[in-house]
Amino acid sequence: MSDVTVVGAGVIGLSCAVRLLEAGLEVTVRCADAPEDTVSAVAAAVWYPSGFPAGDARSLDWARGGFDQLAQDVIHGAPGVTMRRTRMLLRRPAPSPWWSAAVPDFRLVEHDGAQSGVTQEWQFTVPTVEMRPYLRWLIQRVSSSGGVLERRPVRTLDELATRVVVNASGLGARTLADDDAVHAIRGQIVLVSNPGIETSVRDENHPAGHAYVHPRSTDVVLGGTVEPHQYGTTPDPEVTAAILERCRALVPELAHARVLGQAVGLRPGRTGGIRLEVGPGPRSGTHVVHTYGHGGAGVTLAWGCADEVARIIQSL
Repeated sequence: MSDVTVVGAGVIGLSCAVRLLEAGLEVTVRCADAPEDTVSAVAAAVWYPSGFPAGDARSLDWARGGFDQLAQDVIHGAPGVTMRRTRMLLRRPAPSPWWSAAVPDFRLVEHDGAQSGVTQEWQFTVPTVEMRPYLRWLIQRVSSSGGVLERRPVRTLDELATRVVVNASGLGARTLADDDAVHAIRGQIVLVSNPGIETSVRDENHPAGHAYVHPRSTDVVLGGTVEPHQYGTTPDPEVTAAILERCRALVPELAHARVLGQAVGLRPGRTGGIRLEVGPGPRSGTHVVHTYGHGGAGVTLAWGCADEVARIIQSL
């Protein structure tokens, strides 16, 4: 019997499993869906604490932990991870964000005037992740360290007999943790061919809606939508057209980029923010460590949260 059962095989669950295996614990990962079928696989996956306008001390620790680990992954050649220059356009003056302390080269500069209504921009270099190869690599790390991955749904946390359960079930936590604060945040993206773009660009206050352009090795992710409490997973053609229009205006080099596909993901949001805490398990001497509600910042915060989960479990 494993010391720990991790429920969920997205980036949150797998990063927790890796950290616990590194600590010498026996770990089983239980999941209803294969990792490549989770919302993590759809994510644009640029380090950026989306949906967290202000952070407490834990948030900064999680963000810094995520940045540092992904930066190390780049150095050690982890598949799908690279450092990429990013520009965040500002339509009104804004102070440096709370997470800037985690980013070594963050700076505020005057905008070059290329976009109407933009006065300044944040510039910084952060890790970006192509999720499918990265998730496969995490699975290999779990397996090679002696972890077990079981494709078997968990209907209730009480059915798990291990000493510690890590609840990294994302949207599933609404049922498994009986947490009505958990909800989907629907996001639609468009994938286009890459005409040679290397810099990510964001315009979160674009008058027509969120706009971001995230280049990858063979394509570019264009977005996007942020739709709380919406659960539909079929791409809307009108939304696709609107995303293309505002992203092409943002980065004119995309004017003739070929559309490769569309995708919708349901980010696991939570009113009140991330829940990361330990509680009693169903039997004497057992515990449940909850880590869910990361919204669109799962890749950004996963390793920092995994570090805290490992510390909690090692102290029990």
